[in-house]
Amino acid sequence: MKRVIVDYHNLTPDILKLIKNKYPEGYSDNDMIVFKNTKNETIKAIEITTKNEDYLVKISKQLSIQLEDFLEIDEINFAENFF
Repeated sequence: MKRVIVDYHNLTPDILKLIKNKYPEGYSDNDMIVFKNTKNETIKAIEITTKNEDYLVKISKQLSIQLEDFLEIDEINFAENFF
């Protein structure tokens, strides 16, 4: 299985949906994986697994903003299609 570290600006809508489905109430410190990168920086990430790849999505303020925006758009699209 391929392992990929992904930053918020490289997230696809499919990965955002997987995050939303896996963490519908949000993620906590218990859900995070903490590791050092090659620059010896501490990285916090959440794990998302698909059939072919295992993603480590870096946690950042920008990720939270992007997820909130995605959820708002998703809710608007649902409301438009439902009603």
